Amino acid sequence: MTQTNHKQPIKLIAIDMDGTLLNDQHEISDENRKAIREAEEQGVHVVISTGRTRMTCDELVDSLSLSSYLITVNGSEIWDETGSLVERQLLNTEYIEYMWQLKQKHNTNCWAATVGKVWREEFPEDFSTLEWMKFGFDIKDDQVRQIILEELSNNKALEVSNSSPTNLEINAAGVNKAIAIEKVCERIGITMDNVLAMGDSLNDLAMIKAAGVGVAMGNAQPFVKESADWVTTTNVDDGVANAIRKWVLQK
Repeated sequence: MTQTNHKQPIKLIAIDMDGTLLNDQHEISDENRKAIREAEEQGVHVVISTGRTRMTCDELVDSLSLSSYLITVNGSEIWDETGSLVERQLLNTEYIEYMWQLKQKHNTNCWAATVGKVWREEFPEDFSTLEWMKFGFDIKDDQVRQIILEELSNNKALEVSNSSPTNLEINAAGVNKAIAIEKVCERIGITMDNVLAMGDSLNDLAMIKAAGVGVAMGNAQPFVKESADWVTTTNVDDGVANAIRKWVLQK
């Protein structure tokens, strides 16, 4: 962990959802809601930056009544403050087929996101008829996970991360939360120095390292904590609110 003496004002807060904003019941605590509202009242952009799709995050995000951008599917999609799609980056069908074969070979659990649907175990017969954004493996066996990780990491067309210690998440190369946030910053006229980013997993690592202030949750994976400027409390102990109060509201 690298403690920072941050001089630039925070104008955008990027927040991961699972393991970060959400507690273990997948709820947003009252304290987190209050801190987010206070930050917005001070003119700070609050951007949810999640591996989830719109189908699986909209209800929770809508409950915050935010007036800023939304980043979904690990940065594959950027949505503006009106809910309109700014851009979407797809994952080539041939890589989906390749990962499906890996899933069959190693007998793992998996899921994937296409435009409009999340697939879990049941997959379409013809992959080419759909627009794919992400493929995920859930692998309890450390050895099998390592084998698949090494094989995927050798492919320069893929961006490999995770959203929990037992899974792997694969997007197209160049798709991550940091790049998506940089694009949002350009659109609203600020820099990454003005960003506070917080998360718990490897799919949050790029934005935590690129932000002016990168915050890891108390429950974050060890490597994420090591790469952060500061470690807040856990996702079940209002870690998001505590980080916002320290770095943005100065309370």
